[in-house]
Amino acid sequence: MTTAPPTTDLSADEARRIALRAQGFLGTPDRRAGVRGVLRHLGAVQLDTISVLARSHELIPYARLGAVGRRSVEAAYWTTTPLGASPERPHAFEYWSHAACILPIEEWPHFAFRRRAYRSRPHWNHQLPDGTYEQVIKQLRTEGPLTATELGGAKKTSEWWDWSGTKVAVERALMYGEVVCVERRGWKRVYDLAERAVPADLLHDELDDTECVRRLVGLAGQALGVGTRADIADYHRLKGEQVDAVIADSGLVPVTVEGWGKPAWADPAALETAPRGRHRTTLLSPFDSLIWERARTERIFGFTHRLEAYVPKPKRVYGYFAMPVLAGGRLVGRVDPAREGSTLVARQVTVDGPKAVPAVAQALVEAASWVDCTDIRVERVDSPDLREPLVKALADL
Repeated sequence: MTTAPPTTDLSADEARRIALRAQGFLGTPDRRAGVRGVLRHLGAVQLDTISVLARSHELIPYARLGAVGRRSVEAAYWTTTPLGASPERPHAFEYWSHAACILPIEEWPHFAFRRRAYRSRPHWNHQLPDGTYEQVIKQLRTEGPLTATELGGAKKTSEWWDWSGTKVAVERALMYGEVVCVERRGWKRVYDLAERAVPADLLHDELDDTECVRRLVGLAGQALGVGTRADIADYHRLKGEQVDAVIADSGLVPVTVEGWGKPAWADPAALETAPRGRHRTTLLSPFDSLIWERARTERIFGFTHRLEAYVPKPKRVYGYFAMPVLAGGRLVGRVDPAREGSTLVARQVTVDGPKAVPAVAQALVEAASWVDCTDIRVERVDSPDLREPLVKALADL
């Protein structure tokens, strides 16, 4: 790979601020665009089944917009334009990007390369009974959008991984792009034929693999503001060599960043003006795109982040669903939350020194209000001498 020489030198602090603005945490958010604006701006919002305060796809807009109503978050993702509008269109679809993600419907053409790759995949982890795939497509065509349960059942047994043949078939059809999910009901995917649900102007696989990747690399660079090859590749889970092949034509510009030690690229629009404005103080989902890539999080914030939900309890350091606390453009602590009725429980709190206590308290109070908790109980603070100041700060808010 050959690239043009860097045109801009950024300090580590400038790169951090550019990244925060690009991710929607620095400056005044566009509230008129709301949740859909956040989705379009980020390009991908990760889904996950864990729900402590709320599910991750709800926490992402909350972290940027504040206490947006949770029902309105769901409606923003899954409600089409009003009936009678012309044309009636979905706003989002689910697909495999960074992981299982909600994506703006406009990105459907960009994932043609991945749909083609899945169609040519030689083997699968789940066996597909003969004729089941065709039966699922026929049922959707005849009966309209359906959940896996309505198609005949999602599981053979109670084990989460033990999919029924119907579930295997419809998930495979989703990966191929013959089926799409543009709606959820009670956390269940609703499957529909892509030819019926995806707007006609977007329903095509005309972009070749190179063009798909080029566009996704450009969009990832815009969402990150500035990033290394690995950062950009990780955003939509591309391969490094895929990024190398298109980076020169992606619209991103090479830069150097103090202390990074690796080549980096930036969105040229992000370099035009210095990032200024109000910083958000908030709890972050461990699945937030600001902190998706662990090495990037350590490089930018000096903060080691790890989701420990799947770590055996005796080996956890920070807790089951430790949520980093963002304040003043820094990651200043962690909270492992839980809910007991109308009480938000901070099972374990890590605070980066006395100066961070007010910010952690503010983040907890706002989060509690958002999920309709009227009380906050602090169980454990890693630095025992900061427990009393934190409890007092909470009482004063």
